[in-house]
Amino acid sequence: MKNLIVVCCLICFYSALNPIFAQSSPIYDRAEDQLSHTDTIPDFRSKTNKLKLTGIIYQSDGVTPANDVIVYIEQPNEDGDFDLRRSGDQRYVFHRSWVKTDAEGRYTFYTFIPGGDRRYNQMQQIFPIIKEASKPERHLESLLFDDDPLLTKRCRKRLTKKGKTGRILKTKKENGILIATKDIVLSEHTEPTK
Repeated sequence: MKNLIVVCCLICFYSALNPIFAQSSPIYDRAEDQLSHTDTIPDFRSKTNKLKLTGIIYQSDGVTPANDVIVYIEQPNEDGDFDLRRSGDQRYVFHRSWVKTDAEGRYTFYTFIPGGDRRYNQMQQIFPIIKEASKPERHLESLLFDDDPLLTKRCRKRLTKKGKTGRILKTKKENGILIATKDIVLSEHTEPTK
């Protein structure tokens, strides 16, 4: 009986604190009418490995462009650490950006190649979320980089086996900036955020 009381107290304590620590999704931090199909991440101009991440989002048929889809990304800095900031009671990742696809489904982010956190063997990653009108936001798998030294043959083999090589970005340099293309097909296979 004593254990049951302790468990009930812990559940009540957690329930009371949970709203304090819960944060709303960052995808709603910017008004939709302020979004265009192109945006620049903070500190872009001062970064060494500038990246233009661009692509088209298609409806589930893989052919019809999906317009007015919000795409949000966040990423670590060049050292692989997330630069966390505070706005009032909310904490947020500083290196983040939002766009909304145009009539042709196009989107473009001007960002930089993030660092990988070598302390924890974390690869270089960009974390995207998409939001279609009248649907919940959905996390996409993180985007990886083809030339990341931690993306080993073994990792690639595992990704190939799972059919997930489409999340690996290949970059090419044009006019002093790296360019990566990532087209996205909307489907029921992307997982809703929790």
